[in-house]
Amino acid sequence: MSSTDPNGERVFPDTVVAAVQMDCRIGRKADNVARSLALIEEAAARGAVIVVLPELSNTGYVFDSRPEAFALAEAVPDGPTTQAWMAAAARLNIHIVAGITERAGDRLYNAAAVVGPRGYLGTYRKLHLWGEENLFFEPGDLGLPVFDTEHGRLGVAICYDGWFPEVYRLLAMQGVDIVCMPTNWVPMPGQDPRHPTMANTLAMAAAHSNGLNIVCADRVGVERGQPFLGQSLVVDAQGWPLAGPASPDQEQILYASINLKRSRAARHLNPYNVVLRDRRDDVYRVVLGPGPAKAG
Repeated sequence: MSSTDPNGERVFPDTVVAAVQMDCRIGRKADNVARSLALIEEAAARGAVIVVLPELSNTGYVFDSRPEAFALAEAVPDGPTTQAWMAAAARLNIHIVAGITERAGDRLYNAAAVVGPRGYLGTYRKLHLWGEENLFFEPGDLGLPVFDTEHGRLGVAICYDGWFPEVYRLLAMQGVDIVCMPTNWVPMPGQDPRHPTMANTLAMAAAHSNGLNIVCADRVGVERGQPFLGQSLVVDAQGWPLAGPASPDQEQILYASINLKRSRAARHLNPYNVVLRDRRDDVYRVVLGPGPAKAG
């Protein structure tokens, strides 16, 4: 909840976010959901008011067929997984952004459910499908929705979405404060172990270039031969890590405190440069539109 200072400006208290890094097991939906609820409880007990879970956290990731994916998928928000997360959010007075395998009629989506203390806020459907996801899922058709909360404006991206600068720029232009990223990062070709992972590098660059806080919740483990990177990360609006990278192979919860007033000020790089204002929209207006939305 925000208040106003003596000058009438809105003042936001620090917001504690949690990136939940967990091991998900393919097909063991009840176990995965139960584990997610236990970790959500733990994060809330430590003061987190925004909790982000990994991509496809209720079903696992490496499907062997579309029928398998379809059988595990659920409606959002009416399915049992989203209902369980909604109940937890209401009871704990928190917001949860969690990756889920969504079924809508005969269509499947790699999605994220966004829920809060007052219930279901909306769904994000992954725009950019990675690898064999193209065999199971339809590309997202809901665009880049923004969710207004008492903790600022939330946006969502999922895993490979983070390889596209346009995603972050369009969210920033809509006045988003915090990007919640459920993800299942996998090793990239040519990765030098002496350097940060490509995923972490991209998140830091995007945060800096757009003045966005980014909460990346990855998974760990090996599923049907596919290893996952772990190394979840929370990045501030200047592009610097607030928490993480997490362990490459162990479950872990990262916590970070975000101040919205300072985050919004981070878009002012110096007295002369404001990262969104300095866009040359006369050159690329046709792609990205005329300018940023005004944050409340």
